[in-house]
Amino acid sequence: MKTLKITLLFCLMSVFCFAEVSPSQKSALIDLYKATQGEAWNQSWDLDQPVSTWHGITLERDAVVAINLSFNNLKGELPESISNLNSLRILNLAFNQLEGELPKSLSSMTTLEEIKLFSNRFSGEIPEDLGRLLQLKSLELYNNDFNGEIPESLGNLTQLENLLLSSNQLQGKLPASLSGLKSLKVLSVFDNRLLGTIPSSIGGLAALEELVLSNNAFYGEIPNELAQLTNLKTLLLGQNQFKGNFAALKSQLPNIVHFDLDEINSKGALATLDTEDDED
Repeated sequence: MKTLKITLLFCLMSVFCFAEVSPSQKSALIDLYKATQGEAWNQSWDLDQPVSTWHGITLERDAVVAINLSFNNLKGELPESISNLNSLRILNLAFNQLEGELPKSLSSMTTLEEIKLFSNRFSGEIPEDLGRLLQLKSLELYNNDFNGEIPESLGNLTQLENLLLSSNQLQGKLPASLSGLKSLKVLSVFDNRLLGTIPSSIGGLAALEELVLSNNAFYGEIPNELAQLTNLKTLLLGQNQFKGNFAALKSQLPNIVHFDLDEINSKGALATLDTEDDED
């Protein structure tokens, strides 16, 4: 009996050790490898070895749940077949040389929780259908060449904690729908071509810790509702055309650490305060 148990144990261990992903998932990974010049990666894959040995791949129950190939010299475009990785939760391809538009099929990967594609050469518009990824907690597309407007549909991503779209060619206004992102901690859109006023509804983002709007074409009065963001630690507004009493706003933010605004506006706000003090 003891021998039988040991034999069964070894059989189970063997099955576990040599378990492999489905053919469709393996094929999707090979497509990614070929489409991005896998032979020239910094850490390449041996396609003759099990997927479990491939650099940057995390498996759970014979399914690919994470890809982390940052800083790995990927060049080319993402294949549409990436959507066959239907258990993927984390897609991190940051700091590479990927280009082209995001594959339309990306929006069908509803298990995704993190998309980190920053510091590449992606272009085109941010797909409206990304609003279907309701499990998404982090969308980081900064330092690329995306254009067009920020999709209203991103307001559907109620689990989102990080929305980083800085250093692109984005235009238009901040979507009012973003005020529905009650879990959002970081909203960063600096260095784009965005314009308009800050919607007062942004004051409802109670969890927000970083709000970075610098280097755009925003204008108008700073809404008083920003003072409701009591968890805010970073507020960067410089290189815009905002107006308002910045010093008074800063004094109402108890946890603020980083506060940046245009020098001319800063002096104007302080002069206003000094005048009011003299009148008192």
